[in-house]
Amino acid sequence: MEQPIATPVEEALANDEPSLDEMYEESFRPFTERSVVEGEVINIGKDHVLVDIGYKSEGMVSVRELTEQELEDLKVGDRMLVFIEQKENHEGNLILSKEKADKMKVWEELEKWYHDEVVIESRIVSRIKGGMIVDIGVKAFLPGSQVNLHPVRDLDALIGKTFPMKIIKFNHQRGSIVVSRRVVLEEARAIKRKDTLASLEEGQFVDGTVKNITAYGAFIDLGGIDGLLHITDMSWGRVTHPAEICVVGDKINVRVLKYDRENSRVSLGLKQRSEDPWIHMNEKYPVGIRHTGKVVSLADYGAFVELEPGIEGLVHVSEMSWTQEIRHPSKILSVGSQIEVTVLHVDQDGRKISLGTKQTEPNPWDLIERKYAVGATIPGKVKSLTDFGAFIGLEEGIDGLIHISDMSWTKHIRHPSEIFKKGSQTEAVVLKIDREKERLSLGYKQLTANPWDEFIPSRYHVGEISKGRISKITDFGIFVELEEGVEGLIHVSEADLEGSAKIEDHFTVDTEVEAKLIKVDTVERKIALSIREYRQGIEREQIETFNQTQQVDAENSDDTATETPIEEKTDGENIP
Repeated sequence: MEQPIATPVEEALANDEPSLDEMYEESFRPFTERSVVEGEVINIGKDHVLVDIGYKSEGMVSVRELTEQELEDLKVGDRMLVFIEQKENHEGNLILSKEKADKMKVWEELEKWYHDEVVIESRIVSRIKGGMIVDIGVKAFLPGSQVNLHPVRDLDALIGKTFPMKIIKFNHQRGSIVVSRRVVLEEARAIKRKDTLASLEEGQFVDGTVKNITAYGAFIDLGGIDGLLHITDMSWGRVTHPAEICVVGDKINVRVLKYDRENSRVSLGLKQRSEDPWIHMNEKYPVGIRHTGKVVSLADYGAFVELEPGIEGLVHVSEMSWTQEIRHPSKILSVGSQIEVTVLHVDQDGRKISLGTKQTEPNPWDLIERKYAVGATIPGKVKSLTDFGAFIGLEEGIDGLIHISDMSWTKHIRHPSEIFKKGSQTEAVVLKIDREKERLSLGYKQLTANPWDEFIPSRYHVGEISKGRISKITDFGIFVELEEGVEGLIHVSEADLEGSAKIEDHFTVDTEVEAKLIKVDTVERKIALSIREYRQGIEREQIETFNQTQQVDAENSDDTATETPIEEKTDGENIP
């Protein structure tokens, strides 16, 4: 008997294979929720676009997910990537999303770029705490430390700008992407560094960018390698701070002075781009020549004057005025002013020029000897007083000194204020003119005759007793004014003090005292007095007077004794 032919279903059941329903479901298993598939547009409606993805029912995409341009360009039959949000709604249609499909596609592409280390053009859109938000198709985080090779002070200035970057961290599940611009710059720098190191040679001129400035110089980025431009190699002239020459970001052309290949160290020079101006300095600025320059800086000891770019000279304070005492250059000069100077000395090896401003005018001391003859009496004004004398102003910038020893022939002057007052007018005698040292010596006591020549020696003699007024008391003795302008000294040893008694305890100023002249020295112009010898003299006189009195009394007694016996004898003889 012929066996009946089995249907496919019966065969599947007989062979324990899946049923047709199971096979149908298996064929649609790839179309699961939360996945991206490609479909064909079969209808464009007012609110939805119908897309056939090969499922048992069509899917619906909201037109709100498409831009106006996309809707205008969309046609039936176009292929479209969609994201399955829900298999079927209550009407039996799939709920699809083009927007999410686009994002899923972007994330898949970004993940591929992350693994392949692809450089992405990224636009910085905003700033947040710790860094920036970057648009690379989706929002990504750019840490502040990854913005550049060195810290950026103004991050806000980068907003809206586009830079090449790489993804350094990727987490699709968390929706987190971290990008870095620094990685791209470091890779570019490494390539430049390799090329730069291979071509760099000492003596060549190279272009670079000022990367950083310090107190001792500037670091120049030559392309992957930094070179040091030391402050001493920036200019042939004097540079106080590198910031005077360059600023960060400047493009600069420098010369390679030294290249240490082993340690990758490069020394650069800027001034070497021009000839050393000091080479012909002696010929260009001979001693004595006058030149106009600009004051570039002031110091306590002088002013630096620029004669030409890279050439500066020093005007010391002592070379600023013939007559005035300049304590600080700022009193007569200011930075930036143009002045005329005279070259005094050129040290080409030491790169130093000594300048003077006073040499541009006649030296008033050249005329002093003609104007003020020695021995002449001249008027003046007391400008200042010191312990050793009084300075007298004769004319603008010309002062003379009356030394304390030339103030009185006879008085002991302890301070010039005893005779002079600042600002008062006076007269003086020219004693000496020292042209080289620019000094004028004056005398006040020379206005009158020297009493020591005739008057004092004839009036005061050793051994005489003199009376005077105590004018001063010092540790070493007492000054006694014998008469107007004449003083004598009673040394402490001649004051006749007992034991450890102090001189001020026994004598007071303005009291009268008597003493004996024990010395009149016309050479040293000193009169020495002694109270001790004066008192001893009085004692001797008293003793002599006493002795003389005793002698007289004794003589009188002898005369009386001789006469009495005679009388007695006479009387006796008259006795009957």
